[in-house]
Amino acid sequence: MTMQTLVPKVGLSGAAAVLIFLSVGCQKSDEPKKPSTGDKAQSAKPVAEPVTASFEVKIPEGLPPLPIPKDNPMTAEKVELGKMLYFDKRMSKDKTVSCATCHDPKMAWTEHRATSKGIKDQVGDRNSPTVINAAYMTSQFWDGRAATLEEQAVGPIENPIEMGHDLVAVCAECEKVPAYKENFQKVFGTDVTKEGIAKAIAAFERTILSGNSPYDKFKAGDAKALTDAQKRGMELFMGKASCSTCHAPPIFSNMQFYNAGVSCDKKNPDEGLKKVTKKDSDMGKFRVPHLREVANTYPYFHDGSVEKLEDAVAFMAGGGKDNSNLSMLMKAVRGAGLNDQDKKDLVEFLKALSGDYPKIDPPKLP
Repeated sequence: MTMQTLVPKVGLSGAAAVLIFLSVGCQKSDEPKKPSTGDKAQSAKPVAEPVTASFEVKIPEGLPPLPIPKDNPMTAEKVELGKMLYFDKRMSKDKTVSCATCHDPKMAWTEHRATSKGIKDQVGDRNSPTVINAAYMTSQFWDGRAATLEEQAVGPIENPIEMGHDLVAVCAECEKVPAYKENFQKVFGTDVTKEGIAKAIAAFERTILSGNSPYDKFKAGDAKALTDAQKRGMELFMGKASCSTCHAPPIFSNMQFYNAGVSCDKKNPDEGLKKVTKKDSDMGKFRVPHLREVANTYPYFHDGSVEKLEDAVAFMAGGGKDNSNLSMLMKAVRGAGLNDQDKKDLVEFLKALSGDYPKIDPPKLP
């Protein structure tokens, strides 16, 4: 799939708590085989009408309305099914890895490793992005190779160094589990399918949201929600340092792709977006990560090469690392001439973007 630089499809204006009522309806190493979630060979004719219940999504303070695809409405049963699949290590070839292995709720829905370990102890070359607020991103993965959460949800299953399985085989295995067979009939009115697995996991991931942070409380009128250092950092972030140009509120990402020179001096540097588009102009470009919960989602950058938030801020404040494709925006940040106190204040502001997100235990699996 040729991926162009994407822009947000949802309005990114601040929002208070909103209730949406919806009724029936980690890395990367070698280029993974991209599964087709609509494979006709795996789609069974409905044998019964889906039985679903309305689902209430509470949007945390500070987040915009939640974008939900028309062909994958949220239901309580679908979210619960996706939750089971997310934690089920049977999704991997050797039954040792689940989605939660690299995107652990106890680690802010990522993991504190530079790059993740898959089946047979294979180690990839990209850091696992957090699932938190992934529902708002207009592309998935560091290089944007998946356009939707549904595409992202099943990609790692067939990646040979991640879960290393085959989706046809996964469907057949799940079909033999009575509870999965029953739940797929209840939710989708079909046997277990690749499309159903993708939709269920994506529906569950859309419930993993973070907001109601000190920053959000400050924006809502609580003048004491931020410390003086955080207020100074916010002023720098939105002004002199120009951080908000790329890390645009309220998600704190503009969802686009830039070259900041991270690890560009490696012998074989990661091509980033170029591997998707095949364009030399996209060499070393990666999607701008959102910054909510950034203090809890270390290590940083696409290769996890920076462990501490302070060092990540220093790298960006210095304008990244020079290379032939360095973004002009990084050069502008360098030109701002931020001093040590500025960098400390920026770190404190970023800590103020940590708020409330779901912290759940693995469900009982069938």
